[in-house]
Amino acid sequence: MSEKPLWHPKPSDIPQQPGVYRFLDANNQVVYVGKAKNLRSRLSTYFQSPAGLHERTRRMVKTATRVDWTLVPTERQALQLEYQWIKEYSPHFNVRFRDDKSYPYLVVTLSDEVPRVFLARKKNIKGARYFGPFPTAWALRETLSTLLKAFPVRSCTPMVYQNAKKAHRPCLLGDIGKCAAPCVGRVSLEDHKALAISLSQFMAGSDSQVVTSLQAEMVAAAEGLEFERAARFRDRIDAINTILMKNTMVLDDTVDADIFGLASDSLVTAAHVFRVRGGRIRSAKGFIVDGSESSDPMDLVDMILRDAFEDNPPASTLVVPVLPPEREAWQRHLTDIRLAAGETGQVTIKTAQRGDLGALQHTVTLNAQHTLASYLSSRTTDPSTRSRALVEIGQVLGLPEAPLRIECFDVSHLGGESVVASMVVFEDGLARKNHYRKFALDAPRDDTEAIQQVVTRRVQRLLMESQDDSPSQQGFRYPPGLMVIDGGLPQVNAARKAQQAAGIDIPICGLAKKLEEVWVPGASYPIILPRTSEALFLLQRMRDEAHRVAISYQRQTRKRSLGTELTDIPGVGPELAKKILKHFGSVTRVRAASRDEVGEVPGVGPQLAERIHSHFSMFTGSPSTLKATVSPT
Repeated sequence: MSEKPLWHPKPSDIPQQPGVYRFLDANNQVVYVGKAKNLRSRLSTYFQSPAGLHERTRRMVKTATRVDWTLVPTERQALQLEYQWIKEYSPHFNVRFRDDKSYPYLVVTLSDEVPRVFLARKKNIKGARYFGPFPTAWALRETLSTLLKAFPVRSCTPMVYQNAKKAHRPCLLGDIGKCAAPCVGRVSLEDHKALAISLSQFMAGSDSQVVTSLQAEMVAAAEGLEFERAARFRDRIDAINTILMKNTMVLDDTVDADIFGLASDSLVTAAHVFRVRGGRIRSAKGFIVDGSESSDPMDLVDMILRDAFEDNPPASTLVVPVLPPEREAWQRHLTDIRLAAGETGQVTIKTAQRGDLGALQHTVTLNAQHTLASYLSSRTTDPSTRSRALVEIGQVLGLPEAPLRIECFDVSHLGGESVVASMVVFEDGLARKNHYRKFALDAPRDDTEAIQQVVTRRVQRLLMESQDDSPSQQGFRYPPGLMVIDGGLPQVNAARKAQQAAGIDIPICGLAKKLEEVWVPGASYPIILPRTSEALFLLQRMRDEAHRVAISYQRQTRKRSLGTELTDIPGVGPELAKKILKHFGSVTRVRAASRDEVGEVPGVGPQLAERIHSHFSMFTGSPSTLKATVSPT
């Protein structure tokens, strides 16, 4: 056993108060920042046996050469200091949310003498107001086109503005009423800046205030017999109403909320946020968790609260999937951020199960699931990513070349009944669905025997097809470069036995659930791939696909076998069997139903109900009776 590194502090030297800690490397660079309610309790988790640490944490501790900490009086101050240090040091091992795409913003340069409104994807203009981000650029362009009818602020580039000013001729937007044309003096610079401020107020959520002001000016112009000017105000009000009709009304117009949803699989987590201002969804944005070592919803909510307010201050109400343990400290910390941004009101963090907020969070969660699916799809379809994954698989398994064809096997059953298996095929990292195969197995005793059966049948068909020119089973004809088993070492060893019995030697590995360990035959220890590994990602996709196909086939087989068993009962035909299955919904419920419950099915009388109940009663009884029935002689 390796000795404890000298830089690890003694537990007695670590205080038990709240604080923030930093791990630093040999170059004195901060590699990780964290907070703790009890520093001794938290830091002791890093100094246990490396085998008990997550791979990412293990690398962080191995990279570090010292740790220091700063005590603070309260958890709230720990949150604040952690936030500041993460922003300052950008530590390599701190997990952060990152955008799943580049989003467009609406920009208003209020600090300019002649403000301008335009679209941008980066926030690098000092003194400008940014609104968004928006989901799509085309939707934002359409919104801006309508906005310019209501608020004719200049949107041209500085060069176009200067050329129009020199030529004393406005551009096309000025001629069609989508620019007030300050370049030729149609509006004073003060009035034009007031237009830009009104546009900013409108985008910030002050809809009613802007409309009320325009209505007052329209009435004043009409009373002063300035009918053309009154007509311009009327057209601007109509344009604003058009924008508001396009912008979905979701809640009462006093509601100010940020609503978050989460979606995860075993390697990746996605989040989505709707920012609701004045009862309307002002922006929507997706995130991907970059290299998370935890899928605990509470840890993910902590990351949301820490990283999601760089572009916008938090709303007065935050709706999250689960409440964080340090809810009150987070509320005080985010209130400070909100007040520093010039907003009023305290921040409240809550969950929502029903009502308008609950319905909206359900929608946000659906968007998070879509963000996750889009991200997974992009990784799966990218040729260079697939190529790296296959090369990495070949390297970690010690194969002579990357396995271009991979077959993955999984077994599915319900309490030992209706045992089936699936074989899915990936070629060049993509699913080859016309080569998928399904197997009904002959009552195996356990999963290892089931795997041995299905691999035996696979390699036997491979030998048969290699000697047969018939094109009927081309999917079985091609030898794989790798076999992947859904399971750990016992299942992998069983598959190897099946290959040896057939005289075939094909590289084989297993992927065990939960810890995502990669096993090879006869190994004493598994291969642990980093969570960010493209090889692990591809193996997981294949394992999940094999599981999906096996589960689907097992359900079909179970329904078919029970339907056949029902039709063997005198008086029960195919249509009545379907009604019985539809009424109970599952095999277990039919077998466990009483005669009275069976009699509730339309078309089943008392005598037939007694017959059906008696039929299934013959196969039920005490555990000892069942054991005696299935035990080998």
